[in-house]
Amino acid sequence: MLREVHLIGGTRPEAVKLAPVAIAMREAGLLEPVLLASGQHPAMVTQALAAFGLSPDITLTVERETGGQAELLTAMIRELDELWSVRTPAAVIVQGDTTTSLAGALAAFWRRIPVVHLEAGLRSGDLESPFPEEGNRRLVAQVAALHLAPTPLAAMNLLDEKINPADVLITGNTVVDATLAVAGRKLPFENPLLTGRDFANSRLVLVTAHRRESWGEPLDRILTAVKDLIARYPDIEVVLPSHPNPAVREQVDTALAGVERVTVTDPLPYPDLARLLSEAYLVLTDSGGIQEEAPSFGVPALVLRDVTERVESLHAGCAKLVGSDTERIVTEASALLDSRVRRDAMTANGNPYGDGLAARRTAQATAALLGLASFPDAMPVAPNTALTSGAVA
Repeated sequence: MLREVHLIGGTRPEAVKLAPVAIAMREAGLLEPVLLASGQHPAMVTQALAAFGLSPDITLTVERETGGQAELLTAMIRELDELWSVRTPAAVIVQGDTTTSLAGALAAFWRRIPVVHLEAGLRSGDLESPFPEEGNRRLVAQVAALHLAPTPLAAMNLLDEKINPADVLITGNTVVDATLAVAGRKLPFENPLLTGRDFANSRLVLVTAHRRESWGEPLDRILTAVKDLIARYPDIEVVLPSHPNPAVREQVDTALAGVERVTVTDPLPYPDLARLLSEAYLVLTDSGGIQEEAPSFGVPALVLRDVTERVESLHAGCAKLVGSDTERIVTEASALLDSRVRRDAMTANGNPYGDGLAARRTAQATAALLGLASFPDAMPVAPNTALTSGAVA
């Protein structure tokens, strides 16, 4: 009987990035992956996994009253501790920097279960932005047994924090595996507002503004920029999946009411989002995940934030920080809409986040941690090197 590895996720991005790992583990046949939905956003996790033909093996029930971080964290830790007291995995994989990631890492650490941190080493350098994610990922790093960095820069961040170089591996980001696999199927749109839309004869601009720091006045400025771009360019179509928060949705609907060539949707199923990305001319986003996915399709991203922990995108040229200033958004977007050459040049260097093999490397690295395999693809990071041997171009 194979030893279990629990892959814990509580949000849609976590589920998307864990799904390819579960598939790769099953294909390798060395460990039994168990997909564990933490209870943070169970419906979204189930929906995201379904895009890969998967479903949660375990779903925790977390009672919430206040909606606060402390309530959520303590409830998940209690549920995880009870589960792992009777069904103890050989290792636990946590992804990224959510409250679920922190809860999973702490609960496993206290049970002396090895913690594998997928997408380790991202840093903005500012505990206030993104909040609380920057703090969460730094805390997870303190208890992880294996740090799987998506890029050489992320690995260097960990070395700078005195993490043992032998415990740091560069794998690439599994979101690249996920988006290439799903978009490659070219599935029809599930959302009825997108069904039958022909984006082939127009230029698609995908807009997402979901982060809390974008709500309120920043979102108003972003929406004003969208209206200005629609007025300036008659050949563009905008799709804007809105955050489900009622106040945010009302703000979006009020600002864009009656504006032609703008489609506002509920949060989209992952296959719909992946297809839109693959067909987009330009992306305006505050999403970290979309910054990682868009370059795989040659789509530049204008980042609606003042800082980003995905600085590799900036260094590679495939993304540019524009914040939420209306004039700057319009100016930068117009430059790319006015020049296809300039637009294509932004992504000419490819995707700095990987080649679509990160999940396989993650499965190998986890098996190696448990003494079941070696590291043929994911290379240990040696100190005082250029960090190129294990890099994923």
